[in-house]
Amino acid sequence: MKVVLVGSDPDRMVDALESEGHSVTIADVGNRPGLEEAGVLDAEVYLLTELSQATSIVVAKDLNPGLRVVVYAEGSLPDFASRQTDLVVDPSLLSPDAVTEEL
Repeated sequence: MKVVLVGSDPDRMVDALESEGHSVTIADVGNRPGLEEAGVLDAEVYLLTELSQATSIVVAKDLNPGLRVVVYAEGSLPDFASRQTDLVVDPSLLSPDAVTEEL
Protein backbone atom coordinates (compact mmCIF):
# COMPACT_ATOMS: atom_id res chain seq x y z
CA MET A 1 0.00 0.00 0.00
CA LYS A 2 1.22 3.51 -0.78
CA VAL A 3 1.00 5.99 2.10
CA VAL A 4 1.65 9.73 2.08
CA LEU A 5 2.52 11.11 5.52
CA VAL A 6 2.14 14.83 6.18
CA GLY A 7 3.86 16.30 9.20
CA SER A 8 6.55 15.20 11.57
CA ASP A 9 7.04 11.62 12.70
CA PRO A 10 7.88 11.67 16.41
CA ASP A 11 6.15 8.33 17.00
CA ARG A 12 8.02 6.58 14.16
CA MET A 13 4.97 5.76 12.06
CA VAL A 14 7.16 5.50 8.96
CA ASP A 15 9.18 2.71 10.56
CA ALA A 16 6.02 0.81 11.54
CA LEU A 17 4.50 1.19 8.07
CA GLU A 18 7.65 0.22 6.20
CA SER A 19 8.19 -2.82 8.44
CA GLU A 20 4.79 -4.06 7.23
CA GLY A 21 5.86 -3.58 3.61
CA HIS A 22 4.04 -0.32 2.88
CA SER A 23 5.62 2.35 0.70
CA VAL A 24 5.76 5.72 2.50
CA THR A 25 6.56 9.18 1.20
CA ILE A 26 6.64 12.29 3.36
CA ALA A 27 5.33 15.76 2.56
CA ASP A 28 6.62 18.25 5.09
CA VAL A 29 3.98 20.74 3.96
CA GLY A 30 0.54 19.58 2.90
CA ASN A 31 -0.03 22.07 0.11
CA ARG A 32 -0.91 21.06 -3.44
CA PRO A 33 2.68 21.03 -4.79
CA GLY A 34 3.97 19.16 -1.73
CA LEU A 35 1.22 16.55 -1.93
CA GLU A 36 1.64 16.05 -5.65
CA GLU A 37 5.40 15.66 -5.24
CA ALA A 38 4.86 13.10 -2.46
CA GLY A 39 2.63 11.07 -4.79
CA VAL A 40 -0.82 11.63 -3.30
CA LEU A 41 -2.42 11.06 -6.71
CA ASP A 42 -1.43 7.38 -6.56
CA ALA A 43 -1.62 6.89 -2.78
CA GLU A 44 -4.16 4.78 -0.99
CA VAL A 45 -3.73 6.34 2.46
CA TYR A 46 -3.13 9.90 3.58
CA LEU A 47 -1.68 10.01 7.10
CA LEU A 48 -1.68 13.34 8.92
CA THR A 49 0.42 13.70 12.07
CA GLU A 50 0.10 17.47 12.66
CA LEU A 51 -3.34 18.96 13.25
CA SER A 52 -2.00 22.39 12.28
CA GLN A 53 -2.03 21.07 8.69
CA ALA A 54 -5.65 19.86 8.78
CA THR A 55 -6.56 21.97 5.74
CA SER A 56 -4.32 19.67 3.72
CA ILE A 57 -6.97 16.95 4.07
CA VAL A 58 -9.27 18.92 1.79
CA VAL A 59 -6.51 19.39 -0.77
CA ALA A 60 -5.54 15.71 -0.66
CA LYS A 61 -9.15 14.56 -1.13
CA ASP A 62 -9.57 17.01 -4.02
CA LEU A 63 -6.53 15.49 -5.71
CA ASN A 64 -7.48 11.90 -4.92
CA PRO A 65 -11.14 11.43 -3.91
CA GLY A 66 -10.67 7.72 -3.15
CA LEU A 67 -7.94 8.39 -0.61
CA ARG A 68 -8.37 6.96 2.89
CA VAL A 69 -7.55 9.70 5.41
CA VAL A 70 -6.04 8.77 8.77
CA VAL A 71 -5.10 11.27 11.46
CA TYR A 72 -2.56 10.16 14.07
CA ALA A 73 -2.27 13.11 16.42
CA GLU A 74 -3.43 14.47 19.76
CA GLY A 75 -6.23 17.02 19.78
CA SER A 76 -9.34 17.49 17.74
CA LEU A 77 -9.88 18.20 14.08
CA PRO A 78 -11.87 21.15 12.77
CA ASP A 79 -15.34 20.13 11.56
CA PHE A 80 -14.52 20.64 7.88
CA ALA A 81 -11.63 18.18 8.14
CA SER A 82 -13.32 15.60 10.34
CA ARG A 83 -16.05 15.09 7.73
CA GLN A 84 -13.41 13.93 5.25
CA THR A 85 -11.42 11.79 7.67
CA ASP A 86 -11.86 8.03 7.90
CA LEU A 87 -9.95 7.32 11.11
CA VAL A 88 -8.65 9.51 13.95
CA VAL A 89 -6.24 7.98 16.44
CA ASP A 90 -4.69 9.51 19.54
CA PRO A 91 -1.03 8.39 19.81
CA SER A 92 -1.40 8.02 23.57
CA LEU A 93 -4.07 5.34 23.01
CA LEU A 94 -2.65 3.23 20.17
CA SER A 95 0.89 2.51 19.07
CA PRO A 96 2.07 2.98 15.49
CA ASP A 97 2.13 -0.82 15.13
CA ALA A 98 -1.54 -1.10 16.12
CA VAL A 99 -2.53 1.62 13.65
CA THR A 100 -0.52 -0.05 10.89
CA GLU A 101 -2.43 -3.29 11.51
CA GLU A 102 -5.72 -1.42 11.03
CA LEU A 103 -4.66 -0.02 7.67
